Amino acid sequence: MKRARNLLARFALVLACAAPLAASATTPQLMDGTTAIQVVRDLAYGTDPRQRIDAYVPLHPAGPVLVMVHGGAWAIGDKATPAMIRPKVTYWTARGYVVVSVNYRLLPAASPMVQAQDVAKALALVQKQAPSWGADPQRVALMGHSSGGHLVALLDSAPSLAYAQGAKPWKASINLDGAALNVPALMGERHAPLYDRAFGRDPAFWASVSPYDVMEAKVPPMLIVCSRLRGNSCPQADAFERKASPMGHRLTIWMQPLRHMEVDQQLGLPGVYTDSVARWLGALL
Repeated sequence: MKRARNLLARFALVLACAAPLAASATTPQLMDGTTAIQVVRDLAYGTDPRQRIDAYVPLHPAGPVLVMVHGGAWAIGDKATPAMIRPKVTYWTARGYVVVSVNYRLLPAASPMVQAQDVAKALALVQKQAPSWGADPQRVALMGHSSGGHLVALLDSAPSLAYAQGAKPWKASINLDGAALNVPALMGERHAPLYDRAFGRDPAFWASVSPYDVMEAKVPPMLIVCSRLRGNSCPQADAFERKASPMGHRLTIWMQPLRHMEVDQQLGLPGVYTDSVARWLGALL
């Protein structure tokens, strides 16, 4: 319980430091001193103020699109949080990627299922808008951290949920230390109160938002990056793989000696971790 409170506190601290990365949606910005990009802010995919995306578009896009889904225990978080988005924008726009960051409705107004539907609607908008950014709508990947990783894993395991919101097939998904791959198993064990707030007490609902339980036959390839320093993270991933692999799913698990927040915040910084994720992604896009 103490660890869960500390995790929420760290998320809140990072969110409190959020600030715009660029002053204009049209003026080219230098993210790393060398790569000029344009920032398109607050494109709407719904009527709620949270249903917005930001797009970071290099002046010479190469085609791929990386769609980021923030974490925050399904209750907090923002698409413009610098510690999350800046390293990834810097790294991937320098390689010709358009990077998109998604806001979605949060608890208590929106359940995790509604949040996943929001992400799917955002994906549909990205696929529609991609040609206007010089990107390829068929070369799109999803990436999410923590609760955002859960939402990405849910859509990856049951892409029909995304198609119902107007999205088309996408190439790959990356789950950065996602919080709940098997929700019924998680809720049946001792767990942090944040999971009660997200998933409630209905076992039928647990199954409906559990990537393990909704797994479909045909899904995009997924990379799961799990923290060796978080007790149940890698065991969850291993159990997920034991179901996915016999179904022929392309699932890769990388165990990292990083803390939960570091799995997200160090991705995009120079090093073997970032380069390895980039190679995995590039091979699919």
